[in-house]
Amino acid sequence: MRSVTKQTITQAFLDYCADGTDPRLKFVLESLVGHLHDFARETELTHAEWRKGIELLTKAGEISTPERNEFILLSDVLGLSSLVDMVHSPDDATNSSVLGPFHILGAPDLPVGGDLKQDNDGPTVAVSGRVTDKAGQPIEGAVLEIWQTADNGLYSNQDASQPDYNLRCRMTVGADGRYAFTTVRPAPYTVPDDGPVGELLHATGRHPWRPSHLHFIVVAEGYRTLVTEVFPDDDPWLDQDAVFGVREDLVMHYREQSDPAAAPAGLEAANRLTNPYYTVDFDFVLAAET
Repeated sequence: MRSVTKQTITQAFLDYCADGTDPRLKFVLESLVGHLHDFARETELTHAEWRKGIELLTKAGEISTPERNEFILLSDVLGLSSLVDMVHSPDDATNSSVLGPFHILGAPDLPVGGDLKQDNDGPTVAVSGRVTDKAGQPIEGAVLEIWQTADNGLYSNQDASQPDYNLRCRMTVGADGRYAFTTVRPAPYTVPDDGPVGELLHATGRHPWRPSHLHFIVVAEGYRTLVTEVFPDDDPWLDQDAVFGVREDLVMHYREQSDPAAAPAGLEAANRLTNPYYTVDFDFVLAAET
């Protein structure tokens, strides 16, 4: 080991890993360290730059809480979260997109047709669609977890004025695979830029804006879990998403309505729709587990 050099240190590390018992861990770690070493050699990384990188990671750990994970946010703005999503998204199923740092467990159940909007300000949006397999057959019993911002661009775990689990729910579809709910249109918002990720954005001249979106996790026995987001086609930030989450098949259209009869059937809030209100139709196609 005393003769290790900048050219041989990578192989020295690989030799250390030679007896690993987990082949996948060994492969991933060897590749990661090999690219890290190549990066340091290629850029001739200075001590000051290395310390700055360690400082960013340290700050990310210090600012992270159960409600805000700065490491996920860092992965998001670097495009890594979206790249992992794209690598593992089947070509003939709905694309996945970033989970984001504001997902929380334990959202309450809402029946199909339920009202998620409740007392939230803003025009009503009636969202509906189906969960199907690749052949277009409905997937009975699929469970959707849904969450979004209020019309002020904040999630419930960011905003003390919102009730716990505001604009969050779980919904189980029936034999027809159909889901439906009423809500409020979420607003575009900025990712948190008051921490180390914000410093990185500002240093590289990037904005922190995300287009408005609805988050979904769709789970069904025998199918791959889908984590995704759905975006309106008229959002000004659609092609400038700070976390690279938009995909062509995840763009939806808000249709303005004034006639209550145009609303999906079976809505709990059918008699208290705003005028105008909006309808959105969006289907999810799940890939079978392999």
